[in-house]
Amino acid sequence: MDGLVFLRKRDSLIHRNLKIFLGLFVVSAPVWWLFELINARTQYWVYTARDQFSDLEYYSWASLSFSTVIPAIFETTELVSTFNWIKTLSSGPRAGRRPQTVTGFFLSGWLMLAALLIWPQYTAPFMWVSLFFIFDTANYWLGYPSLIAFTREGDWKPVVSLWVASLICGFFWEFWNFYSDPKWLYKIPLVDFWYIFEMPLIGYLGYLPFALEVFALYHLLVSATGIGKSSLHLSLFSY
Repeated sequence: MDGLVFLRKRDSLIHRNLKIFLGLFVVSAPVWWLFELINARTQYWVYTARDQFSDLEYYSWASLSFSTVIPAIFETTELVSTFNWIKTLSSGPRAGRRPQTVTGFFLSGWLMLAALLIWPQYTAPFMWVSLFFIFDTANYWLGYPSLIAFTREGDWKPVVSLWVASLICGFFWEFWNFYSDPKWLYKIPLVDFWYIFEMPLIGYLGYLPFALEVFALYHLLVSATGIGKSSLHLSLFSY
């Protein structure tokens, strides 16, 4: 993906700053472990052959795998943003322009997270929406990079770029997982039908808000700790 981005715009994440690019892997693992922590309650997916690994082997190999999530999504997002159809998207609704709306996002995120943990059998979509509402709103209030800063002006191109990138990544992740051993298996209530690889068809919709959550979590972590450059979010979008 980085090579394709460079071919299209003569610039890329690796070309701009190798240190920040490598830092994506460092941040990615703990971000995904947060989802694993929530899944310990919801049990929406399980890993096969867990008993074949010691705890040290499992957590080491798992963290290595999880470290690729953010680099993959961000690289693919930058590639998507180089195409003319995304650059010429017209303005959309101005979501987040009113302070009351932003506060509503924040409170809704906490309510959805609570419902998810209390009634996981009925609230699976909240897994991929609640954290975005919480953390992107926090970023907006703190002056960190946020998607609300774009959508409040009617600019949905970053959101659409992340959506398309997440579906591309999701397709390849599910494709590779299908033929892997060990692998993950899904147990998603109410949508457990029409599978493409191991994922129910409707489950692919979860990748859309997931990419937004990853964006929000990454920028909150690097901005709050000072371990990364906040300008990264601008370099991902080529328009």
